[in-house]
Amino acid sequence: MAQSLELLLIQFLMPDNDARRQAEEQIKRLAKDPQVVPALIQHLRTAKTPNVRQLAAVLLRKKITGHWAKLSPQLKQHVKESLIESITIENSPPVRRASANVVSVVAKYAVPAGEWPDLLTFLFQCSQSAQEDHREVALILFSSLTETIGNTFRPYFADLQALLLKCLQDESSSRVRVAALKAVGSFLEFTSDGDEVVKFREFIPSILNVSRKCLASGEEEVAIIAFEIFDELIESPAPLLGDSVKSIVQFSLEVCSNQNLESSTRHQAVQLVSWLAKYKYTSLKKHKLVIPILQVMCPLLAESSDQDEDDDLAPDRAAAEVIDTLAMNLPKHVFPPVFEFASISSQNTNLKFREAAVTALGVISEGCFDMMKDKLDPVLHVVLGALRDSEQMVRGAASFALGQFAEYLQPEIVSHYQSVLPCILNAIEDSSEEVKEKSYYALAAFCENMGEEIVTFLEPLMGKLLSALQSSPRNLQETCMSAIGSVASAAEQAFNPYAERVLDLMKYFMVLTSDEDLRSRARATELVGIVAMSVGRLRMETILPPFIDAAISGFGLDFSELREYTHGFFSNVAEILDDGFAQYLPHVMPLVFASCNLDDGSAVDIDESDDENVNGFGGVSSDDEAHDEPRVRNLSIRTGVLDEKAAATQALGLFALHSKSSFAPYLEESIKIMERHSGYFHEDVRLQAIIGLKNILAAAHAIFQSLNDGNGKAKEILDIVMKIYIKTMADDDDKEVVAQACMGIADIMKDYGYISIEPYLSPLVDATLVLLREEAACQKLDDDSDDDDDSGHDEVLMDAVSDLLPAFAKCMGSHFEPVFAKFFEPLMKFSKASRPPQDRTMVVACLAEVAQDMGAPISAYVDRVMPLVLKELGSPEATNRRNAAFCVGELCKNGGEAALKYVGEVLRGIYPLFGESEPDVAVRDNAAGAIARMIIVHPQLVPLNQVLPVFLRGLPLKEDREESMAVYSCIYTLVLTSNQQILSHVPDLVKIFGQVLESPVEKAEVKAIVGRAFSHLLSVYGQQLQPLISCLPPSQANALSLFASSG
Repeated sequence: MAQSLELLLIQFLMPDNDARRQAEEQIKRLAKDPQVVPALIQHLRTAKTPNVRQLAAVLLRKKITGHWAKLSPQLKQHVKESLIESITIENSPPVRRASANVVSVVAKYAVPAGEWPDLLTFLFQCSQSAQEDHREVALILFSSLTETIGNTFRPYFADLQALLLKCLQDESSSRVRVAALKAVGSFLEFTSDGDEVVKFREFIPSILNVSRKCLASGEEEVAIIAFEIFDELIESPAPLLGDSVKSIVQFSLEVCSNQNLESSTRHQAVQLVSWLAKYKYTSLKKHKLVIPILQVMCPLLAESSDQDEDDDLAPDRAAAEVIDTLAMNLPKHVFPPVFEFASISSQNTNLKFREAAVTALGVISEGCFDMMKDKLDPVLHVVLGALRDSEQMVRGAASFALGQFAEYLQPEIVSHYQSVLPCILNAIEDSSEEVKEKSYYALAAFCENMGEEIVTFLEPLMGKLLSALQSSPRNLQETCMSAIGSVASAAEQAFNPYAERVLDLMKYFMVLTSDEDLRSRARATELVGIVAMSVGRLRMETILPPFIDAAISGFGLDFSELREYTHGFFSNVAEILDDGFAQYLPHVMPLVFASCNLDDGSAVDIDESDDENVNGFGGVSSDDEAHDEPRVRNLSIRTGVLDEKAAATQALGLFALHSKSSFAPYLEESIKIMERHSGYFHEDVRLQAIIGLKNILAAAHAIFQSLNDGNGKAKEILDIVMKIYIKTMADDDDKEVVAQACMGIADIMKDYGYISIEPYLSPLVDATLVLLREEAACQKLDDDSDDDDDSGHDEVLMDAVSDLLPAFAKCMGSHFEPVFAKFFEPLMKFSKASRPPQDRTMVVACLAEVAQDMGAPISAYVDRVMPLVLKELGSPEATNRRNAAFCVGELCKNGGEAALKYVGEVLRGIYPLFGESEPDVAVRDNAAGAIARMIIVHPQLVPLNQVLPVFLRGLPLKEDREESMAVYSCIYTLVLTSNQQILSHVPDLVKIFGQVLESPVEKAEVKAIVGRAFSHLLSVYGQQLQPLISCLPPSQANALSLFASSG
């Protein structure tokens, strides 16, 4: 065989394609015989040309796995000796490396079986050889062997690390340094032990040194290995980088900035900085690296790419990702330098820098929303100026930024509608299609959160949008429909004059069937649902059937996005029709179930490439493929399926909520789906399941309330829901999902009372405590974190957690105190001076509501709480002052003897809230509520002669009607008892009563109390009140007369 095989190997290397094909076929046949192994070994050792020796090694690597077990011990020994000889004597580097690859494959089977005990000894000797070639090939083997017999190295790990570090520092050979760098990468991939990995920290200076030299010599592909090593270190749970983070970032920024390097190399550097921003951001802050990073990343936004604009390696796109991640994690450190860059660059003569200026502001708006809200005037000055720029790229970026602002800077951005909306209206008529499209996006996002302010703009807005809808290309029609939807949502009933025209136009879009038109059909379906919500059931119910038929028929077109938007359409229809939606359940429920049960659609790309595919020799199959696990290269998810599932899950919950008892036939299957989706791998689907479970529970109560054994069945569903919610609180890693679970439990307590949570009280309290201590799965922080700043507890999450405490108090009353005692200290941690204002007001609001519903037991906490609340009365934040005013009132009302000593301080703290310097009317309303509670409980301690003039000056209440009962009940009590202090203010009272009784927003019970108070005044003063009444506006005088006559 040896002689014929040699000829075949030579023939395979010939340029003649026919000769190559013949040789390949015969080699395949011979390779089935185990004797091919000694024949290939012979050619590896003796063939005259390196190409033949290399080809023999490649074939040997491919076939030896299948034949190894069939070889005699003597032949196995011969193979091992020949391979070692090839490695040590062979002059050709490619042959040497090919032989090393064979060693790696043989070792996978021989070493664990004890058949090659001297291999490691040989490698250690080889790695310390005086010959450069030997040191290099030993390191190559260490790299490849790590993948196959890594566990064998564990006892020698310390020796190996020392060896690798020494080789990294080998000044006599760049090849050895490069091989050592690759070996370090292999070892890091293999090891997961924190103690072992952390020792690699001392390698960082040497890795950086080798990488810089490789870049200088043009070996970029080697330098990239350094970034892969640092990726491993960053993703490790151990705090690995230490002070070296500074030198790593410096190196990465050098590479990012070097336009002479390949885009892939620079992208690796940017990606590394992105990983640091995501996982080690506190290290970046600690080492003062945020500004240096931004000083490189912001200008990268202005760098033109020769690649296609959708190229993921484009430097501007990668830089935007870094800036966005930093803004999310370190907003206070990011906004000032980015705003400075934007302000300066907006005046640059280079259009790319002007574009970068507004792009940067748009990118950081989600993370830096608090600071940007405070600086909205100068920020908008930059962006609105860019919207008038002569270059379309700049105008397009400005439209994008405005869209981001409209999404993330709510509600403050809406107050600038008079300057923003006209600019957007101009932009939607831009000569550039791209600017138009982005302007429609901005318009849609901006209008979505507007209210009645939009009414004055309706005519010009709808004129332009309806015109564009009929004359624009498809992509603009789609964004135009989104904008009309936002306008309809904001305008509500004021949209009625435009509804018929819009709905008529949508009929055309909702019957389109061409693939390229289905996205437009999806948008149209969505828009009909939004218009229906705006104009209401009365107007829509009779005209809905053809739209519903069109929506159902769309499910036959096999387009996930259309199904997604159609589920949203039916969710809206269910909301406006309420129980009238039951007639459609038989048609829509199979469609919802089908979407909920869709295959997840994960797609995995496998990398099975052979790095030794010499001269295209890929036809000879490798036995390794039967044994080696393929390497997962990329995991991609069909997001359209996810979005469809999330929309279907949301629809399922809403159908249950609105259909009530008619939902009975679908209840069992729906519970199974919600239960399954609550543990789904993607948070969007979990979120909708967690929201939907509460709606399913409401439907179950409606279904079972009239059945004999209904109570037991409803409890079974409650048990499923509560267990899922409690598990989610502790185990889910997404803050929004956990927040919804907390809100769901709070709603269950409010809707069904203490009996609903009694069996789950202990685990529910434990789960709440874990969240208050910020120890839940969704609150795991960067290991480098060393302080409370920027630690990233989510405001929405903690607001939801803190809402649980009042819900407990409301359903347990004074019995909540033993549980509250456990919650108190973890809650108070959020009130520290080092915490942001929103944390402190969260605590104060929570304490106020607990005091309100727990009652007298709050007295035990007054001395701890009152100093905090008094301080918050002077907060620069209106929300903080408002909640503090509410809280002091409840503490004084229910705090008993413990609160008495604070009355004077409370009055002094509240007094400024009634003054001209208080700009927020809601704060004054809460201050009035606090005074009212104090007068009711401690009238003897309140100096009414001083307090009442100030108190009455703040009435009637302007915004917070929840204070109405407390305030007007207080006045009623004082009037009824003929308190002399209140009676001296009868003219003021008549004015206040007239405004309250006329008010369209005050509740009937409040008006009844005020009416009784006025009737009492009439009984005391009679006709003396007539001059006061006649001075009132006629509507108020009539309202008083009505109550007087009815009394």
